[in-house]
Amino acid sequence: MLDLEKSEFLSKEELREICPVIFAEKASNEVSKHYTHIPTSKVIDDMATLGWGVVDAKSVKARKNSTKGYQKHLVVFRNNDVVINGEDGDTVFPQVLLTNSHDGKNAFTFTAGLFRMVCENGLVISTTQFEDVKMRHMGYTFEELQVKIKGMVEKLPLTVESMNKMKNIELNEEKAVEFAKKALTTRFNEKEMKRIKIDIKDILTPVRVEDSGKDLWSIFNVVQEKVIDGDFTYIAGGKVRKARQIKNFRQDQKVNQELFELALEYTA
Repeated sequence: MLDLEKSEFLSKEELREICPVIFAEKASNEVSKHYTHIPTSKVIDDMATLGWGVVDAKSVKARKNSTKGYQKHLVVFRNNDVVINGEDGDTVFPQVLLTNSHDGKNAFTFTAGLFRMVCENGLVISTTQFEDVKMRHMGYTFEELQVKIKGMVEKLPLTVESMNKMKNIELNEEKAVEFAKKALTTRFNEKEMKRIKIDIKDILTPVRVEDSGKDLWSIFNVVQEKVIDGDFTYIAGGKVRKARQIKNFRQDQKVNQELFELALEYTA
């Protein structure tokens, strides 16, 4: 378990080991002559100046040899001085998720996230107030980055407000089951949902005592963890199968954002 007071940030050496594309010294040969190459490592250095360190990084698998070493990647930042301490002891660290690539197909994209200490679980915020923030490589400056990150941090009270709303809303069994069923559709399409059988009670069963409440926040976190981590079984073709953890970060972000949107629907 991580120290609640201070998160350990990844070193440059560790980042080179787990996600070398961050340090690409040049862009893919497929980019246009107008493309400006800004390595992700430059943004990491600038984020460190602003107090944000890297706690995770990963890249997608390159589909073509021409994109290998330039493919889309994710870097997760956390700031030890930016923390939400809930009255109930639920400690949450806001996170900034950066996606980028060096093949000319992606701008720097910053997404707001939350890291919940009790379960070491990452959530992705998705609201109209927290839309993704994009920065083009061309004309990139530290000053613009500073303004963008400051803007994201200033919106954190809205996140606290959403969390408190969820904590103050209790779901009866019928509503909890409805929420879990809808949550599963973020991972399985309509055709798959008709083909498989899942024990909804299993999806709603908490992994830890801290999540045993009937409030929306607790139920949301229980379901989110099960859906993302694949911590459930299902029946397909008469056989019991174990769900797999979602490891592709693009799918992880998509499912996480849709789950957050779903939970917010229950606060309206």
